[in-house]
Amino acid sequence: MCWSAKADLVAGASVAAVGVACVARTKRRGEVLLAALPLLLGAHQIVESAVWAAGGGSGPATLAWAVIALPLLALWVPVGVLCAAPPRARPRLAVPLAVGAVIAAVLAHALAVRPVTAEIRGHTVGYGIGLSHGRLLIAGYLVATVGSLLLSGDRGLLALGVLVGAGAVVCWALWRWEFISTWCAVAAVCSVVVFAWVSGRRRERPRTPESPTLV
Repeated sequence: MCWSAKADLVAGASVAAVGVACVARTKRRGEVLLAALPLLLGAHQIVESAVWAAGGGSGPATLAWAVIALPLLALWVPVGVLCAAPPRARPRLAVPLAVGAVIAAVLAHALAVRPVTAEIRGHTVGYGIGLSHGRLLIAGYLVATVGSLLLSGDRGLLALGVLVGAGAVVCWALWRWEFISTWCAVAAVCSVVVFAWVSGRRRERPRTPESPTLV
């Protein structure tokens, strides 16, 4: 979410370009989902530029924005973390994955049976879905996304989780006050962190058993 259609379009294209670079540098299949996260976030912002251009409403762009933001990301992140995490961390990652699956199912059902609306409010866009138990769903969403990153057992993903969690709080406060939407800035920083993580993983070399010593 950015503060204008142009900002969303420019930021989205930039973040998506970083995502393409991340995927291109990935050498392990298990890391592809997380490497593609900036690509998804960039596409999400480009979709929102279409919401701005349409003046809000309940058109296809609004629905596409909600599908990416809600059920897709709630499942994408914990699955991606589980695939990329060290084996020792995977048992505990089953919890955020299960939570993410439940939250994604609930949100997908809500989007299927309720209309999604978008309203331009100065430098922000407000989305309405009419969800019940909203606070519980938000808590579950954060457990699935931020929680999985924090439990990943990987220092790079841990840093990403801290950044996403702090950024979500700041962006929510600014959006709540209808001051300005700044999630695009957080997405840009996160995409750079993902790129650094992918690059660091690429430099790692698997350990090979030592050759036997001939006596």
